[in-house]
Amino acid sequence: MLVLSGIAVIIAGFLFRFNPLLVIVASALVTGMAAGLDPVAIIAAFGKAFNDTRYVSIIWIVLPVIGLLEAYGLQERARQVIASLKGATIGRLLTGYLLLRQLLSAIGLTSVAGHAQTVRPLVAPMAEAAAEQLAPLSDDARDEVRAMSAATDNIGLFFGEDIFLAIGSILLMKGVLEQNGIEIEPLHLSVWAIPTAIIAFLIHGVRLWRFERRLARQGGVA
Repeated sequence: MLVLSGIAVIIAGFLFRFNPLLVIVASALVTGMAAGLDPVAIIAAFGKAFNDTRYVSIIWIVLPVIGLLEAYGLQERARQVIASLKGATIGRLLTGYLLLRQLLSAIGLTSVAGHAQTVRPLVAPMAEAAAEQLAPLSDDARDEVRAMSAATDNIGLFFGEDIFLAIGSILLMKGVLEQNGIEIEPLHLSVWAIPTAIIAFLIHGVRLWRFERRLARQGGVA
């Protein structure tokens, strides 16, 4: 029962609102010592776990780089580029990003774009600059432009990734169907995901067009 003392550490740590990372580490240390492991063995277990899953931690290396780029004017530069293009409307911009996101997701490159690495530093500022060519944006309209940028990324990823054979969702669906006695190849699931992705692209494309029309009609006040 002493091995379960790590759970008590987690409960106490979250109850007193300590740093979550420190709480988890302390819980692991308490659990290891209660199980009879010496401190060196516990640290070795931490090191092995990190080494086995080090590819998961790559994203944490990218985030500081994005933060530095933003600090040195990445968003402002993105705005300037869009502002200099007369034909760059918010509808065309986000529709193009939606197509790019779907195509990249369809070949398994789901981590190339995303909210943290693409939408916040690039797509959202560019969409705002494109919308400002229609009319000055109110605070509510600006928030809605940002939300639409994030939604475009979500839709592109969600309906594009199922076209890729080795994605987790395809394997999950295959497993669930097999448990219910339905045998189907992953390729068939991927092929039938293509019409869904096309329909999603068309529907969201219409939504983006209507959103652009509404911003222009209301003078940027959404």
